[in-house]
Amino acid sequence: MFWVECYTIFDYGVKSRAISSRQAGIIGMALEDIIQGRKQKRKLLQDRGEYPYPGKGKRTHTTETFLSQFDELQKSEEEISLSGRLLALREHGSLIFGVVYDGFAKIQIVFKKDAMGESAFRSVGDYVDIGDFMSVTGIAFTTKRGEKSVQVRRYSLITKSLRPLPEKWHGLKDTEERYRKRYLDLLMNKEVRDLFATRHSTIRAIREFLHEKYFEEVETPMLQNIPGGATARPFETHLNAMDMDMYLRIAPELYLKRLLVAGYEKVFEIGRNFRNEGVDASHNPEFTMLELYAAYEDERYGMALTEEMMELILQKTVGSTTHTFEGNEIVFQPPYQRIEFNEMLMKYTDIRYEDYNLASLLKKADEMGVVIGKEVQSKAEVADEIYKKYCRKHFIQPTFIIHYPMEMVPLAKPLDNNPSYARSFQLVVGGIEMAKGYSESNDPVTQRQELEKQEEYRKKGDKEAHTMDTDFIEALEYGMPPACGIGIGIDRLVAFLSNANALREIILFPTMRDK
Repeated sequence: MFWVECYTIFDYGVKSRAISSRQAGIIGMALEDIIQGRKQKRKLLQDRGEYPYPGKGKRTHTTETFLSQFDELQKSEEEISLSGRLLALREHGSLIFGVVYDGFAKIQIVFKKDAMGESAFRSVGDYVDIGDFMSVTGIAFTTKRGEKSVQVRRYSLITKSLRPLPEKWHGLKDTEERYRKRYLDLLMNKEVRDLFATRHSTIRAIREFLHEKYFEEVETPMLQNIPGGATARPFETHLNAMDMDMYLRIAPELYLKRLLVAGYEKVFEIGRNFRNEGVDASHNPEFTMLELYAAYEDERYGMALTEEMMELILQKTVGSTTHTFEGNEIVFQPPYQRIEFNEMLMKYTDIRYEDYNLASLLKKADEMGVVIGKEVQSKAEVADEIYKKYCRKHFIQPTFIIHYPMEMVPLAKPLDNNPSYARSFQLVVGGIEMAKGYSESNDPVTQRQELEKQEEYRKKGDKEAHTMDTDFIEALEYGMPPACGIGIGIDRLVAFLSNANALREIILFPTMRDK
């Protein structure tokens, strides 16, 4: 693969031409030759006593404040300093035009031979390359074409880049290369930066909403003795200092509930979870979750709170409670549709859940072409796989699927009139599972029984079954108030809001296979 020392051409009102080979290097030069050329410039700078990696850049204004104060700065002719990365450079006689970017805005800078002097002007061409970080000091002025610019009087290199920026990063077919070199993806593509602006706005909106509802934000261990709070396969590790096996958390749930025992009434955590499972467009081994718990409330409160929170998030991120996703106009208008799990299964598959046992439902799933792909110990797991293939896609408008079988939510409180089913809900939007919640089990006797069932599943080979946590049971024995819990996958929510094709688009550094 060959790289070219190319310089982006901006319309500054003059006929542009390639900057000299002395400045740009030989067209068609191999990447390694370009790197060696830049290393030589680095050495020459050091030989001159100019180390191009100082500890600090000179800056009196960001590009953003420069633009906002431009008229005043131009009138006063006050000297200002900007620092940023050079994204463009071109020569026009006794002028050299460049563009500096500091993460806020792009500003044109102009080097004039008569303003800087012959030696300083020549040094720009001799030592400066696109991609370098530099500090420039000068005055604000407007070009003939009305471009708000800085006329440079002095400059200094503050980071010499040794690799050239890609010429056409935008639109690369190799999306994996974009993810591997996300720093270039963010630098070259404004659209990608906008995706992460949506992510930041979403998380900020959630925090503001929960703080206004008097929830306290807490932090719980990511390194745990016993993985719990969800049915998933954990990552295992070993703590040498204590000579004990440990796990990366799959959920913070059991620790957050311990805080309810401790007297906290409303708590939440936004943090990373880790699950040693498949990787695809909707799954990443590490992901960001919101989990919240409210004492003295039940699943009905949880659904109402979710509706209210979703409305605020939509307003803060897309400016409306109506959002177009994959061609569908989705309206977040409470109350959302509610449908029983069994009713949903019957409606879209003609399966009457109560009529099947594990063996017969496995056979039915096979006839329907549903690949289970894991060891299952309960018919609820099979029903869940059937739901994912045949039912979930039908829920485009916000819908709560309620009352899952207890085996699927062993930490939930059972229905009063039918203890085989949980007081639970799952929000599905655009065919995507967006949130999950339930009334929390706070009876230590029945909770122990549910976890013992899960432990039996583990012994039979189900590596995703919930682990028995006797310390958590002991905490419940001291008494935990009735409570509702909600979990929301931040990555999926942001992917939905930004119409991203895969979670890796909205995770800064997604998990990637080694080259």
